[in-house]
Amino acid sequence: MKHLFKEGVSPSKPTFLLLHGTGGNEQDLLPLAQMIDPEAAVLSVRGNILENGMPRFFRRLAEGVFDEQNLEEETKKLADFIDEAAAEYGFDRSNVIAIGYSNGANIAGSLLFRYQNVLKGAILHHPMVPVRGLSLPDLKQVPVFIGAGENDPICPAEESKELKELLESAGAEVEIDWGQNGHSLTQSEIEAARHWYMKKF
Repeated sequence: MKHLFKEGVSPSKPTFLLLHGTGGNEQDLLPLAQMIDPEAAVLSVRGNILENGMPRFFRRLAEGVFDEQNLEEETKKLADFIDEAAAEYGFDRSNVIAIGYSNGANIAGSLLFRYQNVLKGAILHHPMVPVRGLSLPDLKQVPVFIGAGENDPICPAEESKELKELLESAGAEVEIDWGQNGHSLTQSEIEAARHWYMKKF
């Protein structure tokens, strides 16, 4: 997978797995990672799928309708890639925190829904429920931050609440920060994510 890696200040620091939104790339979320913890290592990945020339992490059939088979396949590829990157770059595989926006947040959610111990925690900006009807792994001790918009046209508020309930039912500790700026990623939402991260890690 196309990616970039930046070493952390010390081996005890987490590695941020950065997952961009539709049409983004591995550069997009670097400033966000810098704001949340400038000392963390960074593994920033570009989505494998192209939709009208725009990189994404998995295919969709329509706005808000995921290609669930492709999502499952691409989630496995991403999980395997994190393992390979940890071996190549020497970061602690058990100390990876995902930071995803929109499409990237959805595949981060899919990692949590499908694999135990794949992430130590996750910051999900404007995610949807990745898949329904799955039996989730044990997510005890996994903190999750959700940045959501009460008026988000792409990811309705009900979707964010359902995702929170599903993650909590598997034992995750979930906090939602509600904003009023639709689907956009705002400075105040990033600041809320930073405060949450400082508290949890």
